[in-house]
Amino acid sequence: MKLLWPLSAAVFLVFCACSGTGISSIEREDLFSLDIGPMEDQIAMYKLEGDSGVKRTDFAMRDGLFYIADGNGGKIVRYNSYGDLLFMIYNGETNPEPVSLKTNIEDRAQVTRWAFSYPLREPGVIAVDSRKHIYAGDRLAHERRRFDPENGVLLDGIILHFDADGRFVEYLGQEGIGGSPFPRITGLYTSVRDELAVVCRTSLGWNIYWYSASGALLNLIQLKNSAIPSPPEWPADAASVDNIMAAPDSRRLFLKVDYYRDIFDESTNTRIGTAPDSSLIWILDVEDGSYLNYIEVPFSEYSVTENGRTLSARMLYSIMGVLRGGKVFLYFPIETGYSILFLDTESKEQRRAYIRVDNEELQFNDFHLSAEGIISALLVDEKVKLVWWRTDTFVGEAP
Repeated sequence: MKLLWPLSAAVFLVFCACSGTGISSIEREDLFSLDIGPMEDQIAMYKLEGDSGVKRTDFAMRDGLFYIADGNGGKIVRYNSYGDLLFMIYNGETNPEPVSLKTNIEDRAQVTRWAFSYPLREPGVIAVDSRKHIYAGDRLAHERRRFDPENGVLLDGIILHFDADGRFVEYLGQEGIGGSPFPRITGLYTSVRDELAVVCRTSLGWNIYWYSASGALLNLIQLKNSAIPSPPEWPADAASVDNIMAAPDSRRLFLKVDYYRDIFDESTNTRIGTAPDSSLIWILDVEDGSYLNYIEVPFSEYSVTENGRTLSARMLYSIMGVLRGGKVFLYFPIETGYSILFLDTESKEQRRAYIRVDNEELQFNDFHLSAEGIISALLVDEKVKLVWWRTDTFVGEAP
């Protein structure tokens, strides 16, 4: 989950959020920080000379190792939790030759820190499976992109597959290994038996491609905008998909859907806007496309005091990630960090907590939730910071 905050974000947080008082705080652990820049042990959080714009930066955490896809720098790096750079996959045309990492590694060579060259263009979304194999989204060169007039989308995305050492294995397209390019890739998730889910956005809705560990296409789910689910007894509210995520331990998708109602001016009976009405998480069986269940997500409630008056308001949580066993984390920004909502979609239990993120760290936020429930974040102020919150106790507590 990524949040890019404008300069007015601090004002928004002051006036639109409650404090963390009254809910339990999850202890934050600052792990390491990196300088901002183009060198091997830096992350380029800005566009480099000659680039047309700022590209995506994404990261994943698996078994205490951090994998960062640096779209601006054209590289993928792996760090341990102490901040030691272990290896790098880099584009030799856009990156300086590594100084501290050994290159030209022969098979079975005994080295501890190494680098491999690969022509990365714009590495974006990233996921890591239990084998520590890396999957990263990238974009094709302009001459290889094509437009799909039937679905009204540009097809320009591929998934690059690297092994645990960073060596290139293959690339995946829609049909599997070597397939045609994807539409815009919004999410990448590893699941049961090291299967891979690729979530794509189209003008008509969402496509979710599900692959085996060997790269074979197992299932394709197409969710049209006109077919977003809602309970049959509910009014015909406008529905919007917040996000779609894959379960880490089963062939299931979790769809966070927000519903909005029209607001009318009572004096003229004219429509003046919309307001959030409710929010649900739907659980979809990938193998047959059926919806198994859904759970309602409560609102994040806050109070605003202005000119001596206190006003109450309700806002929608955003989904952060899915844990094993059908458990979900959601979050919402508050004045000194984020309010965290934990939902168990099977038992219907829910708990709230709070994590601290300082205002000066709000230039860029990217969160990752492990299958075990560790919240990691890549935060940016003058440096790139890697932090985490271990939620073991919080998740295991009685409601």
